[in-house]
Amino acid sequence: QVQLVQSGGGAVQAGGSLRLSCAAFGYSVHCMGWFRQAPGKEREGVATINNYGNTRYTDSVKGRFTISQDNAKNTLYLQMDSLKPEDTAMYYCAASISFSCGYGLSHNEYSNWGQGTQVTVSS
Repeated sequence: QVQLVQSGGGAVQAGGSLRLSCAAFGYSVHCMGWFRQAPGKEREGVATINNYGNTRYTDSVKGRFTISQDNAKNTLYLQMDSLKPEDTAMYYCAASISFSCGYGLSHNEYSNWGQGTQVTVSS
């Protein structure tokens, strides 16, 4: 099992920036990602990354969000710039310990989850 501890988030005006962090403890992870869920909506993949540094982004955040990782610190980051009100959601960090993980944007691929952190963007 992997324990994921999130930090960051908060409230910001449209056009602003926030950074999320996620520290992983326990087994080595091979893929990690950020997901979000707004009230009444399904959880969606925002950005993912594997141990080689390959990344995926959902179309709505491309060019605005950047996922990165510090392997020495076992920490995942999500830099969110040019935030929009539609980015408002609970954000979750996720991790997979599977060697064959494909760093996909589907939540079904990940079995370890952080506690969630709220991001609120006002217009």
